[in-house]
Parts: sequence; C-alpha cells; structure tokens
Amino acid sequence: MRRVAIVGSPGSGKSTLAAVVAERCGLRHVELDAINHQPDWTPLPVPEFRRRVTEATAGDGWVVDGNYRPVQDLVQGAADTIVFLDRARWLVTTRVACRSVRRVITREELWNGNRETLRNLMSRDPERNIIVWAWQHQPKYRELYGGFIRDGYWDHADIHHLRTRSDVHSFVDALPDARD
Repeated sequence: MRRVAIVGSPGSGKSTLAAVVAERCGLRHVELDAINHQPDWTPLPVPEFRRRVTEATAGDGWVVDGNYRPVQDLVQGAADTIVFLDRARWLVTTRVACRSVRRVITREELWNGNRETLRNLMSRDPERNIIVWAWQHQPKYRELYGGFIRDGYWDHADIHHLRTRSDVHSFVDALPDARD
C-alpha cells in the first residue's frame, strides 16, 4: 500500500481517514480540495489542476483524498489501493451540517483563505450550500463508485469498500505502522 486513493461523498470521512493512513504508513497526504480551491473558491483551470496533482503524486508514496473527475485517471488510475467510504446518506449530511455550522461560527479558514459562510448555508443552491450538495450527491457517488467496483474499472487496485464505522476501524487497525 503505497499509492492510496480515498473517495466518497462529502462528510464520509475522506480527509480524516487519509490523514490517519498517511501518518500510519509514512506517506504524504494530498488533499485535492486544497489544490483545487483557490482564493474566493475559484477552481483551478483543469490543465493547471492536473499539473499540480501530477506534481503532488510524483514519487513512490501518497494518500490522496477527493473525487475530482478531471484528475481521476491520475489518482485512481495510479493507485494501488482504493478506499471507497460509502456511508449512509443521513450520516454524511448530518456530519457536513455540523462541520459547516462549526466552521461558520469559528470562521475556520479552509484552503487559500476560503471560509464557509452563513449566506451559503442558507442557500438552496447545491453549488453554494455544501449540505444540499452532500444530500444530493451521496446517491450519485454510491452509484458511480459501486459501478466502478462491479465493472472492473478499479481491478488494478486493492479495493476497500467501507460502509460502517466498524469497517473503517477494522481497516485502520489492519494498517502497517511505519512509526514502529
């Protein structure tokens, strides 16, 4: 396990798990949101995004979390291990709501000076409101990645389809520990 892609809907625990896997396995953690979201939530142009992801995944070992289709071939295609966090819709939506409210209250900076705002959380537009986005997209991620498993798209990698907290804990407990 040297090149790990962690995918799933917002609120599924991708970044948290990626940080744990990277720490335990002695690998670099690459967060696709941090690369893509420039100041004022402006996405990088696709060619530049691909260049930066290629640069971030150069070398022998990494853990990447995120679901960006423009770099799917670079990350998932190169991964030797793919972890699909397939958590319940109600759970991911609740997690995103709690996380977003906390971030608004604390004015937590995310990437490149970006912060979540109360205005966005009040919007019904999924392009502005991450809670609405999470609710609408969780079934789409389940269908997409479930299809990748069924159709053999990920057959080049060791696949871990984690649905429950127990699945996640078992996965983490089985990780090698580079700190030893």
